[in-house]
Amino acid sequence: MTEINYSLADLCIVAAAEAWRHDGEVLATGITLLPRLAASLAKLSINPALMMTDGENSFVEEPVPVGPRGDYRMKPEGWAPYARTFDNLWGGKRHAFVAPVQIDRFGQTNISVVGSHAKPKAQMLGARGFPGNSVHHQNSYFFPAHNRRAFVEGEVDFVCSAGYNRARWLDGRKPLGLDLRLIVTDLCVMDFGGPDHAIRLVSLHPGITVEQVREATGFDIVVEGTPPTTPAPTAEQLAIIARLDPHGQRKSVFAGDPPGDRRTA
Repeated sequence: MTEINYSLADLCIVAAAEAWRHDGEVLATGITLLPRLAASLAKLSINPALMMTDGENSFVEEPVPVGPRGDYRMKPEGWAPYARTFDNLWGGKRHAFVAPVQIDRFGQTNISVVGSHAKPKAQMLGARGFPGNSVHHQNSYFFPAHNRRAFVEGEVDFVCSAGYNRARWLDGRKPLGLDLRLIVTDLCVMDFGGPDHAIRLVSLHPGITVEQVREATGFDIVVEGTPPTTPAPTAEQLAIIARLDPHGQRKSVFAGDPPGDRRTA
């Protein structure tokens, strides 16, 4: 069998695409480069029913490649103004794969400030659409650097999105649309399948150990038995990714563009 070479970026794209496998017809939104490529890969390989926009004002028949488009011509199939986008959002017909700065054991995330809100160490985007998104539709998360600054002990510094923390639910009631799905990092894949939606280890990227993940995480994660290895991309998936990213922008996400299988690095 011919050995397939793939990068860590390719591995994460393929792993993240699985988030949309069983969603049917929902609006797939990938924020930052790798989640966007993952959404596009999902539409072209495992869930053709996904709705996708050009990032401006049109629904598209096929995902638009990232970077300069050259001779590529977008294939619109509908109009996607803000009103239609928010109809999908508020109605639960959207699954966003986003990239927060922090996450805690409850799945609460932060994109606003690091440190005290009154006197932060760093100021970022503000809560933006995270509060509403988190209580109306499915959400998954990408972290390019899995460490204790991102996977924090206790709560995130500023709660921008709802999680499975009963103490913060209005009147103690779970938000109707709260549905957290997948977490993909440079070390592993996780979900919220532990007891009381605790974050659970799903798979380890090739060459990564459970001990490495535990050391890089500020809270205990659920580990059931011996976690499997994150599946390697197929030749067909790599060909689609190359078509979606013709200029190789994904190579800049991880320093040095490391291989996906770090057992041979």
